[in-house]
Amino acid sequence: MENTSAQTIDYFRSGWAIFVFFTIFIVATPVILVLLILSFGTCTNFIIETVAPLMMKPVLAAAGVRLTIKQHGPCIEQPVVYIINHGSTVDLITILALGLSRVRFVGKWELQYNPIFFLLGRLTGQVFIKRQKSERAVETLKKSYTRIQEKRLSVLMAPEGSRKHEGIIGPFKKGPFRMAMDLDYPIVPVYFEGNRALSSGGSMVFKPGHVTAHIYPPVDISDWNLATLEDHIRDLRHCYLNWTGVKHDPVEVEIKNSRES
Repeated sequence: MENTSAQTIDYFRSGWAIFVFFTIFIVATPVILVLLILSFGTCTNFIIETVAPLMMKPVLAAAGVRLTIKQHGPCIEQPVVYIINHGSTVDLITILALGLSRVRFVGKWELQYNPIFFLLGRLTGQVFIKRQKSERAVETLKKSYTRIQEKRLSVLMAPEGSRKHEGIIGPFKKGPFRMAMDLDYPIVPVYFEGNRALSSGGSMVFKPGHVTAHIYPPVDISDWNLATLEDHIRDLRHCYLNWTGVKHDPVEVEIKNSRES
């Protein structure tokens, strides 16, 4: 009975958090549009760094989630490629709550099916890619390089691609790392501790709890090349596995078995 009651409360809390999320976006969208029009788009960074975190505070409160941001080392000042672990629906909220400086997000194309995300995403210069078509995704990313470099913007991407994957940390795709090499940007790992425990995979049900966003020092990629890229990607993925405390990785076991068969 206690488990059933707890699940019922979680369902109600989750529904309330989702309602608060979309209500805030619906109310805030006209205000943000006016700000963008009046400033000729120059207030985009202010919206992402200041307005978005303020919008997410009541959503986090409604979901019963406490977010702590822990900076390991000095604050990031130069343009970088942020990478995050992505295994929870809560990630969308915590990403927006970070308030990272001069950052743009690379998201899945399907997010644009929501008219609010489409409008705000396009006007604030976010990048949407079709993950199923890797060549098309790479072309989309390359088209954004000039704008990103000229405006000295950072980029945030999820190497796992989707929050629905095997294991706590899924396989890493090459896109974020190729982009970092093309832009000549350092890579900054961001590890969300606790997100997956509150809402794993594709679930829309949130549990209350605490999430810590660990922002680690930049990783220098100046000596990276295509021949050693997979090794560097594997090393970074191992860092995430170590942060989660995972000792047995089902993803690597599956890859090893497929190669031996």
